[in-house]
Amino acid sequence: MRLCSIASGSSGNCIYVGDDRTHLLVDTGISKKRIEEGLHSLGIRGDELSAILITHEHIDHIQGLGVFSRRYEIPVYATRGTIEGIRGTKSLGKMPDGLLHEIAVDQSFGLGDLKISPFAISHDAREPSGYRIDGGEKSVAVATDLGKYDEYTVEHLKDLNAVVLEANHDLHMLEVGPYPYVLKRRVMGEKGHLSNESSGRLLCDILHDGLQQVILGHLSKENNYAELAYETVKLEISMGDNPYKGEDIPMMVARRDQVSDIVTL
Repeated sequence: MRLCSIASGSSGNCIYVGDDRTHLLVDTGISKKRIEEGLHSLGIRGDELSAILITHEHIDHIQGLGVFSRRYEIPVYATRGTIEGIRGTKSLGKMPDGLLHEIAVDQSFGLGDLKISPFAISHDAREPSGYRIDGGEKSVAVATDLGKYDEYTVEHLKDLNAVVLEANHDLHMLEVGPYPYVLKRRVMGEKGHLSNESSGRLLCDILHDGLQQVILGHLSKENNYAELAYETVKLEISMGDNPYKGEDIPMMVARRDQVSDIVTL
């Protein structure tokens, strides 16, 4: 399996997951041109994609879906609430008939040789979901836009070989930053986003010797920066109730404007 962040941040998100036969995108929150450029760097054409998985209907996760889907007619999978949100987003234009496929959290389905397991996440969208993807003996997950996490979340993220995990904001930067009070409360709330510290604590709950790569994603442009997220999460691991130190865990930070290194499992 391969995992790669084409873009990740508060301004746009698009993650590639696949194997030799099945190529998936999780979210299309950037332009068609940028999606195509990202896929090209992976040696994949748009018409070779097997499916697009959408986590929720916020524009930073579906911005390019309308143009991209009309060009390549790739099947799109999302929960009922997310599909309603997609259809209600006028800026996407008309979606091709038969392209949207409804799925349900906690009900796995197959795409090629891959098993897709959607799980519920806590975010201020209609019916948001994360995705765990299993192929052969390898497992990856995309878990961003989490206002909070609990044992349910941890169960879906156990025994992974790689994960894209949200580290959205630094609490102090958010508190003293330019956001209006209402928006600050939303970001910090139970249906908002995970802070660097919370991301590190969640990671402590899912660490095991088989976790080969952590990609920290969905960083806020205004309330975080890559080095701070990286060091804070490492510190939480070192201080946490687990046998690991931050330096033990292979970790990188996904950038909003460039394709990450390819994780091959």
